[in-house]
Amino acid sequence: MSVIGGLWKPTILVNLLMGKKRFMELSRLIPDATQRVLTQQLRELEADGMITRQVFPEVPPRVEYEATDLARSVAPILGSLRDWGNQFRANQQRMEELEPYCPVEDRAADAVREAAE
Repeated sequence: MSVIGGLWKPTILVNLLMGKKRFMELSRLIPDATQRVLTQQLRELEADGMITRQVFPEVPPRVEYEATDLARSVAPILGSLRDWGNQFRANQQRMEELEPYCPVEDRAADAVREAAE
């Protein structure tokens, strides 16, 4: 599970399954991932054989990441995880809409507001 279980690994893999990407492209596509975490997770994915990293002998150096056949084999799993996540999010929203009215919470909120004044 650790192979695809990192915070950003599924997102990285989904983006690389759509084609080769450079680091900055991935960084733009995953703006909430810090460069340090993105670098770490790319290294782990490479070590696990999920992606390849190709360095081109240019100045400045150009590096491209690409999904391997092993990564392509987990594409259906990633799709299922995405579908489950969408369903979970929709259920959470429905539950929030159905949440019963609680006058105690309103009184507590009023007390906090009054104390702040």
